[in-house]
Amino acid sequence: MKIERLDKYIWKIPKEGDMKVDAIIFTDAESVNDPQFREAMKQLMNVATLPGIVKYALAMPDIHWGYGFPIGGVAAFDVKEGVISPGGVGFDINCGVRLMKTDLTYEDVKDRMRSLVEAIYEFVPAGVGSTGDIVLGKKGLRKVLVEGAEWAVKSGYGLEEDLERIEDGGKIHPADPSYVSEEAFERGSDELGTLGAGNHFVEVQMVQEIYDEELAEFFGLEIGTITVMIHSGSRGFGHQVATDYIRLMRDNLKEHNKNLPDKQLINAPFEHPLGQAYYSAMNCAANYAFANREILGHLVRKAFWKVFGRDTRVDLIYDVAHNIAKVEEYEVDGKRRKLVVHRKGATRSLGPGSEKVPSIYREVGQPVIIPGDMGTASYLLVGTKKAEEKTFGSTAHGAGRVLGRSAALKKLDYREVLDELAEKNIVVMSKSKKTLVEEAPEVYKDVDRVVQIVHEIGISRKVARMIPLGVVKG
Repeated sequence: MKIERLDKYIWKIPKEGDMKVDAIIFTDAESVNDPQFREAMKQLMNVATLPGIVKYALAMPDIHWGYGFPIGGVAAFDVKEGVISPGGVGFDINCGVRLMKTDLTYEDVKDRMRSLVEAIYEFVPAGVGSTGDIVLGKKGLRKVLVEGAEWAVKSGYGLEEDLERIEDGGKIHPADPSYVSEEAFERGSDELGTLGAGNHFVEVQMVQEIYDEELAEFFGLEIGTITVMIHSGSRGFGHQVATDYIRLMRDNLKEHNKNLPDKQLINAPFEHPLGQAYYSAMNCAANYAFANREILGHLVRKAFWKVFGRDTRVDLIYDVAHNIAKVEEYEVDGKRRKLVVHRKGATRSLGPGSEKVPSIYREVGQPVIIPGDMGTASYLLVGTKKAEEKTFGSTAHGAGRVLGRSAALKKLDYREVLDELAEKNIVVMSKSKKTLVEEAPEVYKDVDRVVQIVHEIGISRKVARMIPLGVVKG
């Protein structure tokens, strides 16, 4: 493949063959020249062949190989001529992250971290196939799929003020549960309020560095502030929705999909009944995920209250989606156009003044949360107008893997991972030794590099850096 350097951190793969647009990659030379990322770049070129794609296929600096689309991939399709693809969203629909701040400082928690992590581990069900105390019949679950985080708050799992601090208010439409299979209902009946496994986590953090004093003060953060980050998604429910519609598109749109460069890019025209059905079912899964993270956030509050008392404040800063497709308007060739923006491992990054940013944050721009991996830093940033102009309002979502899970298990040792974290004074509790090794710091890119790239390009702006003190994993 031919790769042209456009700027320090911007690269182009010119369209060739069946590509309808160029592919653009935001990263550094080290990543571009690393052979292991060539498969992800090839995936991006495949995305550029899909019907109705506009402007270019994009990859963020945390790009790595995924199902169909690369993780870190962003692509926008015209609503009339374009498609919607489950591979451009991912199996964990609305996998996302929330950042909460407390009124505690490092001095308050340093001698009680073990007790706090144990309390979180006690309150938050975690691990493969984990189930929680909330068990819903079909009627109850239908409400969750329509109401999202609002349902959680009405049910006593969260605070009313949380809702204006969640992307889209924690409730996306259209979301019609009649487009959801019985298998998905069954899988989702007892997993609300559960963390899951893999790269999902609850992490107690401390603000270590401030990059913008004014913005940090606006968010109520200063050096030493204790924060909490939660990373989870739609669990087995979202996975089943993706599985169902991949099969439906494969079986019912054979002619439409016959010339795909990769069968994992299976898709439906957005305005086709099947495209609209998937869009609605995907939104149901997104609402499930918003409700799930709202419940998890409240369970974490209860853990803090157990250790530090009920007057301890644990307030939501923001909750963002990482795997989703949304209808949004952007300028293309001098015209505002409605587009289906796929973000597969990417964060929305809207600038000041955007109507899609909650009113409380509209003057500063949307909060952007980029977690690192277990044992490394995480970041709070804000969105920018430049992101709206250059990346369909998108930025990176995390560090990005450089080592697969099976390779990590072969290369790394559980005890060594634990010792490495202990040397950093990080308290860790995990349901599985295997998960701990699979998610070790060594398997990910340097999150500091990723964040510096998006900051220098200008598609999001650094506010604060947090380091981990305690981690709960599945």
